[in-house]
Amino acid sequence: MHTKIKQAGFTLIELVVVITILGILAAFAIPRFASLEVEARSAATQALGGSVRSGAALAHALWLAQGQPATVTMEGAVITMTNGYPNLATIDDTLSDSTGFTYAAGTGIFTKDGATGTCQVDYDEAAAGGAPAIAVDVSTC
Repeated sequence: MHTKIKQAGFTLIELVVVITILGILAAFAIPRFASLEVEARSAATQALGGSVRSGAALAHALWLAQGQPATVTMEGAVITMTNGYPNLATIDDTLSDSTGFTYAAGTGIFTKDGATGTCQVDYDEAAAGGAPAIAVDVSTC
């Protein structure tokens, strides 16, 4: 008499095929995820650049409306003005949220935390009669 044995589980060949397919899929997926991380850092840095521009413009509008004082108060923060715009020491106080960035008040540079290359916003104080220069550099985020 022949008894039939039921197979339980996978054969070695089936497991090797599945592992090979997963390896091939991973080879294509990992670079895409790395690219998404770079794009996310770049987008966050560009968004911060827009926030810095908006914060400087709002402080300038408030400065004009209040008769051009030496300081203005925004959301409880005292902003020191230079030529009608926030100075390097207080531009970060005009932002509602700069989480994920480190600000160096001496240079006016916001650097994206965790970035391996240049991923920053550079704020230069306004010259007399002009507006501040705000540059976003995401060349090597």
